[in-house]
Amino acid sequence: MAKGNETARDVMSTGTECIAAHETLDRAAQMMRNSDVGALPVCGPDDRVTGIITDRDIVVKCVAAGHDPAQVTAGELATGLVWVPADATVQEALTRMEQNQIKRLPVLEGERIVGMISEADLAQHLPDDQLAEFVHRVYAKH
Repeated sequence: MAKGNETARDVMSTGTECIAAHETLDRAAQMMRNSDVGALPVCGPDDRVTGIITDRDIVVKCVAAGHDPAQVTAGELATGLVWVPADATVQEALTRMEQNQIKRLPVLEGERIVGMISEADLAQHLPDDQLAEFVHRVYAKH
């Protein structure tokens, strides 16, 4: 088990960069490449997180669907936001990720993003058996 007192803030990666909802997907792909990440939170004009886009979203929902990533905005492709507060326990974060079958979880403080929890972050903080159980549940098909 993760240490009982560890919070989302303790395991998250910081420096998460938002992409503005009006920016295009080619810009999102460049930001992902430059930051070496596979997902970006999408922020509205007030800097509040409204959704998230992944590299897979860009490929499957835009490119493979015959759309031009220079013409589609991040806001158009953003999926609903599943998140966890910074003071949530690691177990609460794991449960949220497992229930939604997601591999990346934004961490918010108020309505602002302060970090992101990924599988790599969990791998550094969880014992092997708990990490294996998480991976099994997140990748399981319903």
